[in-house]
Amino acid sequence: MPTSALDPESAGRRSSRILFAVNCSPVGDVIAGHGVQYHQYADDTQLHLAMRADNTAAGLSVLAACTSDVRIRIDYCNALLHGAPAATTHKLQRVQNNAARIVVEAPKRSDAKPLLRRLHWLPVKQRITYKTAVVTFKIRNTATPAYLNRHIQSSDCVQNLRSSGAPLLARASWKTDFAARGFRHSAPAVWNSLLKTVLDSSSLTLFKSRLKS
Repeated sequence: MPTSALDPESAGRRSSRILFAVNCSPVGDVIAGHGVQYHQYADDTQLHLAMRADNTAAGLSVLAACTSDVRIRIDYCNALLHGAPAATTHKLQRVQNNAARIVVEAPKRSDAKPLLRRLHWLPVKQRITYKTAVVTFKIRNTATPAYLNRHIQSSDCVQNLRSSGAPLLARASWKTDFAARGFRHSAPAVWNSLLKTVLDSSSLTLFKSRLKS
């Protein structure tokens, strides 16, 4: 039976693919800008660079700079992927894992988790949550940008045992999982999940520090 064009689930999948493409399609241009050849697949990107056997340092330096720029690219606007299907974030995570291995010159099959900790890189999913929380903190303290500020509202009646007495946000109702990924829903969901000590931070610097700990 054909899937309706208005089916929320299929619409959510299409949106996730679009967001992933927007995030990663310019990666090839970033890589090529460093003079590195590459092959992109559905779930992987391979980098190729010719090096002299007696002088690999220069080539590794180029690869490190290239992967650093790639990491910046995949981090761009990825807060929009909050609540996206795991398959979508896993693709970005594989790109980040490979970038970490190149930066620290680790074997291709090495465990990426300790490498990410060594580089102080948050995994993709945690980074998405982190950025959503930071944007929400800024909005609550500056009321800007206005187009996002109008989507969040304080709530005195939200109860949370871990954050009793904390400045929580009201959560609007939604009818589909796709709608729940909008900022008016994702911001309160992330904000209300934080500990009271984090929510009570007096400055953005302190908030970021407590958020990462």
